[in-house]
Amino acid sequence: MEGDEEMTLRTIRSLKNLHGKKILLRVDLNCDVQHGKIVESERIKEHARTIKFLQGKKAKIVILAHQGNLGEKNCASLRQHAKFLNKYAKVKFVIETIGKKAWLEISELKNSEALLLENVRFLKDENYPSANNSFVKFFKEAGFDYYVNDAFSVLHRNQTSIVSFPKIIPSAIGLVFEEELKHIEKLKSKIKNCLFILGGAKSEDLMPLLGKGKILSTGKLSLLCLIASGFKLGKENALLKNDFYLLSKIKKHLNKIEIPADLAINFHGKRKELLIDEFPQNFAVWDIGEKTIGDYKKEIAKAKTIFFKGSPGMFQEKGFEKGTKEILNAIANSSAFSVIAGGQSSDALKKFKIPKSKFSYVSLSGGSLVSYLAGEKLPGLEALSHARTK
Repeated sequence: MEGDEEMTLRTIRSLKNLHGKKILLRVDLNCDVQHGKIVESERIKEHARTIKFLQGKKAKIVILAHQGNLGEKNCASLRQHAKFLNKYAKVKFVIETIGKKAWLEISELKNSEALLLENVRFLKDENYPSANNSFVKFFKEAGFDYYVNDAFSVLHRNQTSIVSFPKIIPSAIGLVFEEELKHIEKLKSKIKNCLFILGGAKSEDLMPLLGKGKILSTGKLSLLCLIASGFKLGKENALLKNDFYLLSKIKKHLNKIEIPADLAINFHGKRKELLIDEFPQNFAVWDIGEKTIGDYKKEIAKAKTIFFKGSPGMFQEKGFEKGTKEILNAIANSSAFSVIAGGQSSDALKKFKIPKSKFSYVSLSGGSLVSYLAGEKLPGLEALSHARTK
């Protein structure tokens, strides 16, 4: 689908007379989990803008969101997210997504009130989109006037809360979604000469960008690239031994990928930097090293367009902030058109007190933005482009 088609998506700003209307709002409140605790994400504050806009229009708002993935440790209740959200917009939490409690609370909603329902990923039906599943039936019977997607970041997911509701409820996009799309289009127009700085823990999300331009690899991607290049890392080889599919894809594009010259390991709780030739080692890699940081800074200084996604290291841990902090500061001080992507990247900017104004745009999206830049079709965007308008 071409960019101009997507730009015609209806926004909530264009909806007339929302007074008393029931809005089903999909946002992305997904947060990092550290040491078993939910850490507030910048996404929460941003999506509160859309909630407050709808409250100002006297609408009745029911909010759908997720945390983590079903079956994984980070798949937690949204109770804590509701507390974070209430710092910016008044929201009531319901410990159910579908069921009698949720039905009662939705039916008793008053104008300008907002309900945050429980984690949609607790429902198996979330992963099996269908016009007849219990998730869709529940909200169809609840009689909503509009479905609003405010989460560009989840558009690459073929899930019920993203692709099914536009088929049965007149739909629009929220304020965060609208802003994301506008800036991402600008980046897409400059993509030919882009320097990609890619890291973080979700290497599978980065695969669509392989071969699209020069890549400075960090995070898990850099370890996979080193292994694909024939280096033996030791402990990390064992941890990544099942990533055959990713390794085979990376091998085809190694000529366009820069790999680290050194890495920082977690040596009994402390940072220790080692040249690649000093591996294998029986310790986990938690950051890129000083020489790599210097090499990458030189590339950043020459770049005209930069796309950064995923932190170079475990910046949340003491002693391992260096790679993430220095690379982000180098981008901030460059003259390049720069886009910083992903919720974790936004959290890093906050931690290191690097102003967002130092970058051309700071996006809350991760995997969906990568897919969009690579020219792939996004299930959620396809659903919205063919959504009901009445």
